[in-house]
Amino acid sequence: MDMLMIQEKINQVKKGDQSAYEDVVNHFQHRIYHHCYRMIGNVHEAEELAQEAFIRAYVNIHSFDNNRKFSTWLYRIATNVTIDRLRKKKPDFYLDAEIPHADGLDMYTQLPNDDRLPDEEVEGLELKRYIYQEISNLSPIYRTIIILRYLEEFSLKEISEILDIPLGTVKTRIHRARETLRKKLRNV
Repeated sequence: MDMLMIQEKINQVKKGDQSAYEDVVNHFQHRIYHHCYRMIGNVHEAEELAQEAFIRAYVNIHSFDNNRKFSTWLYRIATNVTIDRLRKKKPDFYLDAEIPHADGLDMYTQLPNDDRLPDEEVEGLELKRYIYQEISNLSPIYRTIIILRYLEEFSLKEISEILDIPLGTVKTRIHRARETLRKKLRNV
């Protein structure tokens, strides 16, 4: 669906057409789920948060400004819902929780077993896991900005719109988040 088609669907939703909203959800559901998952690191919570973001968008659809991009507005809702959850959440550790961006690995796969991988592969997996762990240890504000910029590859302008902050603030937060990560990864 292109932007004009999305805009038409949103206009239909505003007139009460629920099936048009199903089309919008179907179009964005995977991207919004992955966005929430990258931020929260838990499959079940990411599913809940994505669903909550779509519900909030639907309930507040009349406040959406048609002169803006719907995807940016939807990402803002999903980001805010996820940040709210992160602020309330205490750090958890589940062995069956997937490791973000580690191709379906979970903590069980990190337990020692009899099979040995080549040293380079093990080191690569450990480094990747360590980097993602350090990203997940960042404050929600810095974690969000790193995910949006480097994992989801949004432009600075799009990040500014998603987070509803000035472009200068986006640049400052990216710089500070990178510096924080750099310090944490210095010994790697």
